[in-house]
Amino acid sequence: MNKVLVTGGAGFLGSHLCDRLIARGDDVLCVDNFYTGSKRNVAHLFTHPHFEMMRHDVTFPLYVEVNQIFNLACPASPVHYQRDPVQTTKTSVHGAINMLGLAKRVKARILQASTSEVYGDPEVHPQPEAYWGRVNPIGIRSCYDEGKRCAETLFFDYHRQHKLDIKVIRIFNTYGPRMHPNDGRVVSNFIVQALKGEDITIFGDGQQTRSFCYVDDLIEAMLRMMEGPADFTGPVNVGNPSEFTMLALAETVLRLTHSKSKLIYKPLPTDDPRQRKPDIDLVKEKLDWVPQVSLEDGLKETIAYFKKEIADNDAKIY
Repeated sequence: MNKVLVTGGAGFLGSHLCDRLIARGDDVLCVDNFYTGSKRNVAHLFTHPHFEMMRHDVTFPLYVEVNQIFNLACPASPVHYQRDPVQTTKTSVHGAINMLGLAKRVKARILQASTSEVYGDPEVHPQPEAYWGRVNPIGIRSCYDEGKRCAETLFFDYHRQHKLDIKVIRIFNTYGPRMHPNDGRVVSNFIVQALKGEDITIFGDGQQTRSFCYVDDLIEAMLRMMEGPADFTGPVNVGNPSEFTMLALAETVLRLTHSKSKLIYKPLPTDDPRQRKPDIDLVKEKLDWVPQVSLEDGLKETIAYFKKEIADNDAKIY
């Protein structure tokens, strides 16, 4: 049986990955310190004979025996990673060192969940993997951007120096059920505000663009990357190349929720990228992957999830 370690396994992406790994018959060790992850995301797996949950912080070494490692541990939204920026950098850098050390010891293949944030506020559009990025090294987002860039450096140095079997994917905006309602990401923000009848907050003029990938598509690409040929290390972009303005996203959410919420505008946050869109030619060529879920279909699933979450929370209050 394949023994798989998922760090950050109780988070948004990690929990969906654990579901897929269990479904295909793997033995899964889910590791999380619950800084942003939640036991509720994986509670349905607790009684499964091939699932194990461990509370652990990846900034400390971990001694387990596994065949594959998915390194997803790190707060991924500005609200969370800016709350403790030093710890965010440590999670990316020390976490990478510890997981790479584990992979080296047990001779496991290891996949790093990197991010489109390595491109910073890009001058090239869409962003191909060959683009080195435009990142402010001392800004308020740098703890995450530079932490992930350093993690990529470590992965490739371990690959060159120790012949480690590595995989690196750069994840673009992803959304879906189990997103944290207060993570500050635009999809969850808009949906929660719309469902509660609150004003929908648009930063800047609403013309900045993002590309939104549904979580099921992202996990499929992640699994294909892990199982792909050893000589394809990445980094490889994974995301949906369909581009939407923030204003268009807000209007779609209003329509799908039948909300009467009003749009309000606030200043753009510091170092917030104006454009973000992946060039996915490489992942199409190497892994035969393209996203399958449209924004509208994915939003319907995500809205249904948040409706239930809000209803459950209201029920607890009363």
